[in-house]
Amino acid sequence: MKADLHVHSKFSTRPSQWILQKIGCPESFTSPKDIYRIARRLGMDLVTITDHNTIQGVLEIAHFPNVLIGEEITTYFPEDGCKVHVLAYDLSETQHEDIQKVRENIYDLVTYLKDNGILHAVAHPLYSINGKLTVEHFEKMLLLFRGFELNGARNDLQNRLLRALLAGLDRQRLISLADRCDDGFMPLDFGPKWIIGGSDDHSSLNIARYWTSVPNAQDIRGFLKAIAAGEAEIKGTPSTPLTMAHNLYGIAYQYYRDRFQLTKHLHKDVLLRFLERMLNIHQPCVSRSWSHRVYDLGRSTRLWPRHEAQQKDLPVIKALWKMSQTLVTQDVRLLAFAQGTKAVRVRAAEKVWHRFMEKTCDALLVSLSRSIAQQLKDAHMFNIFGTLGASGALYSLMAPYFVAFSHFTKDKGMVREVARRFGAGDGMGGPAQEVSVAHFSDTILEVNGVARTLIRQLRAAQRFGKRLVLVTCEESRPGCHSEIVNFKPIAHYALPEYPELSLKIPPFLKILRYCFEQEFTQIHSATPGPMGLTALAVARILSIPIVATYHTAFPQYVQRLTGDEALESLTWRYMIWYYNQMDRVYVPSKATARELAGHGVSTAKIRTYPRGVDIEQWSPKKYSSDFRARWCLENKVAALYVGRISKEKDLDVLCRAFRQLHEKNPDTALVVVGDGPYKEEMERMLSDMKAVFTGYLSEQQLCEAYASCDFLVFPSTTDTFGNVVLEAQACGLPVIVSDCGGPQENVIPGRTGWIFKGRSEASLLKYMEIMCAEKEKRVQMGKEARKLMEGRTFEAAFLAMWNMYGGIEGEAEQEFLQAV
Repeated sequence: MKADLHVHSKFSTRPSQWILQKIGCPESFTSPKDIYRIARRLGMDLVTITDHNTIQGVLEIAHFPNVLIGEEITTYFPEDGCKVHVLAYDLSETQHEDIQKVRENIYDLVTYLKDNGILHAVAHPLYSINGKLTVEHFEKMLLLFRGFELNGARNDLQNRLLRALLAGLDRQRLISLADRCDDGFMPLDFGPKWIIGGSDDHSSLNIARYWTSVPNAQDIRGFLKAIAAGEAEIKGTPSTPLTMAHNLYGIAYQYYRDRFQLTKHLHKDVLLRFLERMLNIHQPCVSRSWSHRVYDLGRSTRLWPRHEAQQKDLPVIKALWKMSQTLVTQDVRLLAFAQGTKAVRVRAAEKVWHRFMEKTCDALLVSLSRSIAQQLKDAHMFNIFGTLGASGALYSLMAPYFVAFSHFTKDKGMVREVARRFGAGDGMGGPAQEVSVAHFSDTILEVNGVARTLIRQLRAAQRFGKRLVLVTCEESRPGCHSEIVNFKPIAHYALPEYPELSLKIPPFLKILRYCFEQEFTQIHSATPGPMGLTALAVARILSIPIVATYHTAFPQYVQRLTGDEALESLTWRYMIWYYNQMDRVYVPSKATARELAGHGVSTAKIRTYPRGVDIEQWSPKKYSSDFRARWCLENKVAALYVGRISKEKDLDVLCRAFRQLHEKNPDTALVVVGDGPYKEEMERMLSDMKAVFTGYLSEQQLCEAYASCDFLVFPSTTDTFGNVVLEAQACGLPVIVSDCGGPQENVIPGRTGWIFKGRSEASLLKYMEIMCAEKEKRVQMGKEARKLMEGRTFEAAFLAMWNMYGGIEGEAEQEFLQAV
């Protein structure tokens, strides 16, 4: 004999109620008779409805065969108001009334239930209902109750932990727990524990997802007696966030369908029929006639207005409806569900629905982002606010998934603490979970310092057995590295000032689901672009700590590229807002830390993080006479620039200074490694002197370039760190950097290089002349630079950074930071 002991109907109230109130519908309104019919059809021998603090619903079917009167009772720990739900079965109406008088105090409630011989169990005991549940509360539940529910609507991590914990619990452990409790009177129970299973359904979509089975039970009394003896078997399919979200969508749809009598329009609208099949699954499947299919085909050819102007005038909801219709008609599988030619299985429906919602939300996001991009391009700034207002529709559309994923992760910390305290084992998500980091970036495929650093960190993580996954959004897969996870963008928009770069719009729901399934313990945002915003949203929804690194001085870049100070100010506002959302902000230099703090980032969040260099890869041993011969550098003093060839790198200052240097000393040369929008202009400025442009080089070729030139000149005043400064010194090159930004902190003036006054060609020229004129000094500085870098290995920096993820700022990285 089997029963689904935990089903709700129209009288229930749940933690998800707030989202349902926002969309204007009660939690559920499936009639008790329908619940009974569905449960029996799904194979349940016994049926009950456990509404919250009422038995009105189950009394409507009490006269039906094999109905068990049950109730879910809301009660509280009187000492702090922690809310608990208790399931009680085989009640009379008088007992229900008595329960309402004592239910405010959990101790009084349990005493009443025991005194009256009422079978009862605590529902979802590891789920915090009002945010007050602690390990201590759970320990008290172990002393109060014998019965515990495995819940089909909650994270299965809780069910697995609870099952394992109860199986290993003995009387001695319970006595030990009781000795620690000093809350006065508690109706202690040291007896053996037992479990039940229930679906906790609220929308009729998941009735009998979890159920309780008792072999050989002949009637209700025998069924309940066997449960109390610990003879029940719990069966069913665990829920996921997709399950909960599907329920929320189902509740909303069923409510609005009845409120607005949408069923009479089913034959006219393919989307309505799809919604009916997906969100009201237990209705009979009726195959569509050939005439209706022809009607669908005709509508699908004219879903969108013929003129773009008409489309723009559509209200947001109407446009969204038509967009969704198109998605259904253009997807063969979805159309088959809508037409009734393909059966809908309850367990598969949530996945089909998720796929449909992914497509719908992506399409709406593309439409909104395209509209904003066009308005920015046309300088219609005031129109943007209307479009941003329409984004509320997108948020509402995704909200059930936000709620579902949030509910499935909000109690993980407490669950792990329970597992740790009871020694339930790693498999239950308990003791000392390893640090697992998802590093989000928009720039994995780009040739820049951020991307190169991320790849090196990934290699270091593999060497040291650390779990680091790079999450990005690129049109093509970034290599074949197994720890780089790429999500294809749903749209991308080129930046006017950087035509070779583009903003890529990521598929948010796919990424959210991926991060939930991978159970990351930390999220790291490398950039504040679309992937950075995605990282922030994922972290907040999944309750995962999030940190960010400030690599690039975007506001200064914007000002240099556009000359628009207002736009620079706007960029600063966004950057400060974004980085203030982080739990920590890692900066590569003290100068950057001061700058961010000066603009408004909380100083409590800012940390300077260690940066190192691979001294094996970048080495003076990579000197190549072939490189010098290939670029005609024999008998020349070769100054080297490595980096992006763009205005914000202050290359105009370098060009003017080098022209003067070359005029005084023709035996000098400038080697420029890299590419960018300023390259053609720079080539014109230096066309009549010895300046070579190599373009992008492979890492091996770049090593040769460093080791084969005579000194590095890096004029940028906007860089926060400058990887190339470390790489050059590791290759034995002295360096010249500006006194603005982070690179200056990686140079010892007069020993490993020189620091010139930013944007001053006279100051830069002075130190370039010294480098050219004093060979012995230059060579000695190169040797000291190499020695300095040998104390800043990439491996040591990586391990120090990794410890910072877990909040362990211990001796190792303190020593490293002091050495730096």
